[in-house]
Amino acid sequence: MFNTDADSETSTTNGSGDCAAAAQRAQILRDEIDRHSYLYYALDEPVISDAAFDSLMQELRDLERAFPNLIVPESPTQRVGGYIGATFESVEHAEKMYSLDNAMDLAELDAWLKRTRQTIGQPLTYTCELKIDGTSIALTYEDGLLARAATRGSGITGEDVTANVRTIRDVPLRLRQSVSHDDATYRERIEIRGEVYMPKSSFDRLNAQIEMESAKKADGSQPRLFANPRNAASGSLRQKDPRITASRDLATFMYALANPSDTGTAGQWQLLEWLRQVGFHVNPNIAYCSTEQEVRTFCEQAISTRNDLPYDIDGVVVKVDSFALQRQLGYTAKAPRWAIAYKFPPEEKTSVLRSIVVQVGRTGVLTPVAEFDPVLVAGSTVARATLHNLDEVRRKDVRVGDTVVVRKAGDVIPEIVGHIEALRPLDADEWQMPKKCPSCGSVVFKDFDSVAYRCVSAECPAQRLERLEHWVSRSAMDIDGLGPRIIENLVEAGLVRDVADFYALTIEQLSSLETGQLKYARQMGPQRREEIGDYEQVPELVGDLVASKLYDQIQVSKRQPYSRVLFGLGIRNVGKTVAELIANNFSSIDDLRQASEEQLTSVEGVGPVIARTIIEFFQTSDNIELIEELRQAGLQLEQDNSGRKPQTLAGLTFVLTGTLEKYSRDQAEALLKQYGARASGSVSAKTSYVVAGDNAGSKLTKARELGVPTLDEVQLDAIIASGEVPQIS
Repeated sequence: MFNTDADSETSTTNGSGDCAAAAQRAQILRDEIDRHSYLYYALDEPVISDAAFDSLMQELRDLERAFPNLIVPESPTQRVGGYIGATFESVEHAEKMYSLDNAMDLAELDAWLKRTRQTIGQPLTYTCELKIDGTSIALTYEDGLLARAATRGSGITGEDVTANVRTIRDVPLRLRQSVSHDDATYRERIEIRGEVYMPKSSFDRLNAQIEMESAKKADGSQPRLFANPRNAASGSLRQKDPRITASRDLATFMYALANPSDTGTAGQWQLLEWLRQVGFHVNPNIAYCSTEQEVRTFCEQAISTRNDLPYDIDGVVVKVDSFALQRQLGYTAKAPRWAIAYKFPPEEKTSVLRSIVVQVGRTGVLTPVAEFDPVLVAGSTVARATLHNLDEVRRKDVRVGDTVVVRKAGDVIPEIVGHIEALRPLDADEWQMPKKCPSCGSVVFKDFDSVAYRCVSAECPAQRLERLEHWVSRSAMDIDGLGPRIIENLVEAGLVRDVADFYALTIEQLSSLETGQLKYARQMGPQRREEIGDYEQVPELVGDLVASKLYDQIQVSKRQPYSRVLFGLGIRNVGKTVAELIANNFSSIDDLRQASEEQLTSVEGVGPVIARTIIEFFQTSDNIELIEELRQAGLQLEQDNSGRKPQTLAGLTFVLTGTLEKYSRDQAEALLKQYGARASGSVSAKTSYVVAGDNAGSKLTKARELGVPTLDEVQLDAIIASGEVPQIS
């Protein structure tokens, strides 16, 4: 367990085992969340559901709450996440589409109910709605006609999917006249929000169709089935051909307006009735609750009936009903204070544990993974679950042959809860961590500062691919187009062994690589067609055009700053923020190589554990050789201070809260850092200034309680222009 003494600033920077483990876990979570955000939003290739994503986010929020110094500007918890793809035109929402905070159990729901009641100072009424497991949509009507449909996207801008949404049968193309609140029905512009989902029967039919079409192919390839209805709905909504969307049998439930006052309704319950009157599909499984006990009862009933519904749900959305009180409660930067999503407890099933295999990660950590008989849990079939580390295996006391209890954390991430002792075989032996790496055969060592067992060989094949993928990732060298499959092919072809080899690649070598996909090629000549038909499937090559672009991206990456090179090297415990701190204090990689542990730990944010891993990195001859190869390739191995601004804000800590008009939070923090300032995500007595934008929340309140000076955006502009803090009257 981590030491969660969050009030002690020293405890988050002194390099203790708890803090180092928390920092390492937080960085892993940030990287994983960013990866899944990119897969979902940019590539339209999600591999986990919203519930799994929520579970990762919740764990990161808990870590950052326990260790406030881990909060960094680039953390996904500091923004409303999302990417906008290039396939559809980008459009701006009338108002921001916020996400919801989660209550992971009834105790957290009770705490939220109590908090809202105490804030308002009186008992409240609520509207409860089932949380549909689909994809968010915003429908804009002009003069009563459907003018535009957009995905949620970043929450501020989304993708125009109007042509596809027009094929969904329960979306009205023209609004009906409201009988009770008719003044807003044909207002010039109104934006309605809700969820697009795929019914369970349609999902089963779609996957059956995919399997049938795959069986007709002669290549023997496995069908790429959708994992769950939510993924199927998201993928169907973003098809380039609206006819495909039309064939997918999507449906909607609508439940909100960008500006609910447009309807003349007083609260959520009345709004749902108005939506139904003007022609929208509104979920009938809703409740108006006059007491907090009624809210809890609705949530408990939803759990018991969820499997009987014709669509997937993953919780209940509870909203303060009154719009006037909603405005009084307001918003945080990410979510409304007047609503919360109660998430269902995970479903549990039993299975037989057949084996425990070991995976080797990018940093060499050996992770035991349980493989058990496939079992249907919370809507999908699972057969594997991570056991994290040897201590966790011992704590749960699971052994090969055990009947184990399986569930999905956050309703999606598979995990083993424990075993059933009465069903344990007599010959079930305690599992042992292998003494040699299963990938390369090198001796395995246990970390002195954690529970991890690790392969330290730089030539380990299992680590090689992940190290290479980390190097080209967006936060490191940002080499667009070098995906996992192409990297794997480069390794298999013997063209790339370490990251320096990327810079020796030629266009010819890149163009001849296989992408991992097959394409149909027309055969020439009647005799050939008689033999094998008009078409055959052949491996698709990268080709000259794409290879040229990849080559250019690799060359451009040589200009990435020294801090990104440090991060890309994958030094254990050195995340993006720590790499920036190190680059600012050791102006070249040669200076860093000569630094002592004392010099390293003098940098704020670098403790003894991080310092030792940096020193260990430079004590490995393979790593020194790699750095020299990167130097020869022309990468930036020293800090460019030619345009460095005077460090007039050194020693000052700024916290930004609320919405700024001219800057995103990341942009403002980066501009302050140019003058040597430090940006933090939490307010404490050591905070120098709090910059408050619109809708500033609890951070502004805490700043006032602690007597921390506050600045507005005009004063922030003055600081960015001059590097000096204006005098505060």
